[in-house]
Amino acid sequence: MTKAKEKNEWVEWGKAIVIAIILAYLLRTFIFATSIVEGDSMDPTLQDGERVIFNKIVYLIDKPERGDIVIIHRPEKNFVKRVIGLPGETIEIKNHQLYINNSLYDQNFLTEDAKNHTGNFGPISIPKGRYFVMGDNRSISKDSRNGLGFIMEDEIIGRSEFIFYPFSEVGKTR
Repeated sequence: MTKAKEKNEWVEWGKAIVIAIILAYLLRTFIFATSIVEGDSMDPTLQDGERVIFNKIVYLIDKPERGDIVIIHRPEKNFVKRVIGLPGETIEIKNHQLYINNSLYDQNFLTEDAKNHTGNFGPISIPKGRYFVMGDNRSISKDSRNGLGFIMEDEIIGRSEFIFYPFSEVGKTR
């Protein structure tokens, strides 16, 4: 192999590496990012220490939907919660049952224990441009009922899509 050919090969490898780094940066910055679940408020759906990939672009194209597991950005930290109520809806929890606009809502993502520890709340109307979120472990979750309040649309920075660590839990978030 000639020196010119060897140099050309190194230049091509360098270009490929630079392009790969730029692509990874763009994907990480604008489309996908990672987050670590801290605490047990989303248990058993997501558990403390799990790492999730979240989709950052989805809410530039669409709005959050009921049931989405979202990443909420607050100055002190990010929170992982489930969207329960949408703008303009009325939420009420009575006798451990969730009502949205006076209709019983089946929370099939909750364990029976979580359903029985939801308590009473509301009724409360969600303002325009805001969302009501709760953790799946209702008895210990800091959420819209007790500390986070209504979530502004621009505070929702992505939707949880995939657990990538620990490896025994790899898969789509439920």
